[in-house]
Amino acid sequence: MFSRVLIANRGEIALRIIRACQELGIETVAVYSEADKEASYVQVADEAICIGPASPAKSYLNIPAIISAAEIADVDAIHPGYGFLAENAHFAEVCTDCGITFVGPDASSMRLLGDKVAARDLARKARVPCVPGSDGEIRDEAEAIKLANKIGYPVIVKAAAGGGGRGMRVAHNDISLHKGFSAARMEAEAAFKNGTVYLEKFIVEPRHVEVQLLADKSGNAVHFYERDCTIQRRHQKLIEESPCPVLDEKTREELCKAGLRLIKEAKYHNAATVEFLLDKDKNFYFIEVNTRIQVEHPVTEMVTGHDLIKLQLKVAAGQTLDLRQRDIVHKGCAMECRINAEDPARGYAPCPGRIEKFVVPGGFGVRVETHIYQGAMVSPYYDSMIGKLIVHQPTREETIATMKRALREFRIEPIKTTIPAHLKILSHNLFVKNKVDTSFIERHLS
Repeated sequence: MFSRVLIANRGEIALRIIRACQELGIETVAVYSEADKEASYVQVADEAICIGPASPAKSYLNIPAIISAAEIADVDAIHPGYGFLAENAHFAEVCTDCGITFVGPDASSMRLLGDKVAARDLARKARVPCVPGSDGEIRDEAEAIKLANKIGYPVIVKAAAGGGGRGMRVAHNDISLHKGFSAARMEAEAAFKNGTVYLEKFIVEPRHVEVQLLADKSGNAVHFYERDCTIQRRHQKLIEESPCPVLDEKTREELCKAGLRLIKEAKYHNAATVEFLLDKDKNFYFIEVNTRIQVEHPVTEMVTGHDLIKLQLKVAAGQTLDLRQRDIVHKGCAMECRINAEDPARGYAPCPGRIEKFVVPGGFGVRVETHIYQGAMVSPYYDSMIGKLIVHQPTREETIATMKRALREFRIEPIKTTIPAHLKILSHNLFVKNKVDTSFIERHLS
């Protein structure tokens, strides 16, 4: 096992990793920007090193600064968390070249699965259902229109290197595809320095379901069942739950096995999430692979009882998985609400500022993941998520009831947060009856 680990991230995920390391007897090194010098994770780590000013490009995305800190602190490994450099294959390579273990997959697997076109090809090879679409890159508008007429509208143009909803455009006819194709390519180039796009059939009113997996370096792989991430706004998840409330056991088993086949085909190791769309007839289609730990990993931890961060660290250290699929049992229902410093009444506008009152909820089955404390400053430089509220109960009905109670207890003042929006969602008749899709927020709560 590692002796010292540097956490190349900030906020609640940095604190989450530090805690897991400390429980495994591993010393921790935090890196922080000048804006985060008062952050709680900085105080909890065994050592903390400032790596630059507030701007992410000059701190948390600054590979030379992070590697320098790792060498000064003499660490064995770097855990990237999620976001920032977590899915940056070049960063993983630099870590390896410097003799530092990257807690994640190797760079080749990251590149293969991070490219959505290559990942689709691999999925087909692994007999994983894919949404009908192009076999690879669509190079021009004429080719896109020809294929769209073949598979039928609506279609969606997607960035091959995309994420977070950027580089995506839905088209319902030739005219809208004409506009959307160029817009998607330009947005992809600006966001990812890669203008490659491909085309897929657009699944109408789908649910978003993903499978959590973990593989070791010896080729052993297991799944930790699925999460439903259907409730999202502009492709950004707001609420996640497990199990998916509309899946039957047969489809659930097929879904999880499909995810396993894919990561085995990729010869992948460490944590991964394989994402799918689920149509109205319960057919599932591969979307993409996230080659990192997910924001919503606590949902899976609550229903399976396994610490995914500790497992990541053990696998990265070369340990063989001591879990078999039969050892992983799903119990009850878990749900996570992302608490963002945003004002739902003003189009979810960011609300940075000093927190003067901060009271977290408690009680049976309630878990809070946050780096925030009373007096903390919510910075305007980074993602607006300031915490995650997770609830685990025997049934979905009990989970919703506990979550609503916990949300009402959660006091964060004077800034605005997404707590009121979550209460509206959880009280909505369609959500309670499981009659939602990925456009639920826009169509019913905009």
